[in-house]
Amino acid sequence: MDALSLPPEAPLDMPSRPLAEGPRAAGIPLPGMGWRRLIVLGGAVALTIVATAEMWQVLALSRWTVFGAILTFIFALLFFWIALAFTSGLVGFLRLLGKPADDEDSSPPRSRTALLMPIHHESPQRLRSALHALRTSLIEAGAAESFDVFILSDTREAALQATELEVWRELEAQQGPRLYYRCRVQHAGRKAGNIAEWVRRFGGAYRQFLILDADSLMEARTLLRLVHRMENTPQLGLIQTLPLLHGGRTRFARLQQFASQVYGPVIAEGLAWWSGHEGNYWGHNAMIRTSAFAQAAGLPELPGSKPFGGDIMSHDFVEAALLRRAGWSVIMDAALPGSFEEGPPNLPEMAGRDRRWCQGNLQHMGLIATAGLHPISRLHLLGGICAYLNAPLWLGFLLLGLAVSFQARFLRPEYFPAGHALFPQWPIVDAERAALVFGGTLALLLAPKVMGIVAFSLASSRARGGLTFLRTLGAAAAEILVSALLSPVTMLTQTGQCLTILRGADGGWAVQQREAQGWGLRASLRLMRVHLVFGLLLTALALAIDARIAAWLSPVLIGLVLAPWLVAWSSRQAGPLLAGILRTPLEESPQGVLLVMREIAPPDSEPAAVLEHA
Repeated sequence: MDALSLPPEAPLDMPSRPLAEGPRAAGIPLPGMGWRRLIVLGGAVALTIVATAEMWQVLALSRWTVFGAILTFIFALLFFWIALAFTSGLVGFLRLLGKPADDEDSSPPRSRTALLMPIHHESPQRLRSALHALRTSLIEAGAAESFDVFILSDTREAALQATELEVWRELEAQQGPRLYYRCRVQHAGRKAGNIAEWVRRFGGAYRQFLILDADSLMEARTLLRLVHRMENTPQLGLIQTLPLLHGGRTRFARLQQFASQVYGPVIAEGLAWWSGHEGNYWGHNAMIRTSAFAQAAGLPELPGSKPFGGDIMSHDFVEAALLRRAGWSVIMDAALPGSFEEGPPNLPEMAGRDRRWCQGNLQHMGLIATAGLHPISRLHLLGGICAYLNAPLWLGFLLLGLAVSFQARFLRPEYFPAGHALFPQWPIVDAERAALVFGGTLALLLAPKVMGIVAFSLASSRARGGLTFLRTLGAAAAEILVSALLSPVTMLTQTGQCLTILRGADGGWAVQQREAQGWGLRASLRLMRVHLVFGLLLTALALAIDARIAAWLSPVLIGLVLAPWLVAWSSRQAGPLLAGILRTPLEESPQGVLLVMREIAPPDSEPAAVLEHA
């Protein structure tokens, strides 16, 4: 490696912190936090109790069977997270309606900040574009002298390493903040180890640093506001921003992008309100105090073999919990603008990322009892675990519901069981009450999206006209329809991932495919053949029991049967009609880094080659 590509070293000690013992998280006073959590968490629990009681009544005497009892228990577990999303979304919606814009601090930073971009086999052109946009934004803000940028490469291919070095030399020769490049020889700890190695070698020269993934960006004004927050709040250890998706070209990416920009702020604002100083960390687009991170967030290697031993893969949640355990404040500023990232271009790439995140989050089952963690930090870990375990729970709930219906339809009931009984026991299901429970659950699921549409329309100056508002409603209808069809596909995929991990399979360290690549129907049929067969079998079973059961399950059945066609359709570039409907203000009037990125890579570029063979 070229020695000129690195600054003088400024070592900072970062020991690995034992998880079995540690100080109890110190309290950070925040008026009314107890009431906030009572409103949101208590409200979610209350809604879950009411819904579960209704579900208990839905099953009538079937609830006394083993299947009925298990069905009710699973329903309660699943409904809590739906209720929590609703209560968080409601609070976030109300806050967004009346939240004034924060005043910006225009004073120059008093400290130096490092911008870290950990990369692993990334496209050199993508790397060049992102760094050029970032450095251009800093130059225009007059802040280039306050920031240093580090490319932290874990790339293992020699040819790609050489290309990365060429990109560095090309950009470093241009005007802008200092740009450094380092490629590790040893790749211990993956991304977390990459960042920790930088802290130990160079962290002493910087009061704070910010993590950017290869597909994420941040405006210079946003960076300056984060630096000022760090400088003016000594107890602040980490600030997580809300990165909005941008740059989507395929149908799938554009739908995800619309959902991120319209629904995301409502949930995130509510989460920030009740999390307070016990916030979470998503691994990028977050400003971190270097001394706090070095003191508290050194990760040990987990005992045992993979997938549950070895490196902590979903390290961000754990690092946030350890920072909070050491007494540092971890917050989310969901209203801070100018934070962006790109989403996966298609469903198979999203499934590939899910496989890694699933393994990392299931590792947290062995970490959730870590000594000294704050209860809210444990709740974040539990939420990450359930984000993937909910998939097999939903599948189990579906199959158990069919089993109960099958039992009631085909098996000879015991009207007069052994023992004393005054009346016959009729194994019936209360269809009318079931419709109410289903409708209420669906309403809670859709409520955050509806609130997001309203908040987005009121906040956007381009949404004041009726035509634009109607277009937003049309886009939301398209997104809700497609996401409803894709949800059962994701459910079955994540169920398979959970089962392979629980059986002991390690997912490795796969390279992410960020380019817009289409999937042909033949490749999609090969990839989704299990989903298709399972959907056909489930449809046949539901029809055999009762056509009304099949009608109730139609969104799930249609999504599974159409899985190959959905993958192929959603991976293609969005046509003018859909692209126009899904167009958001960030896309219509890009500014700052997004405008530079558009000039470098026009949004109407065609996706890469279509895969016809998998």
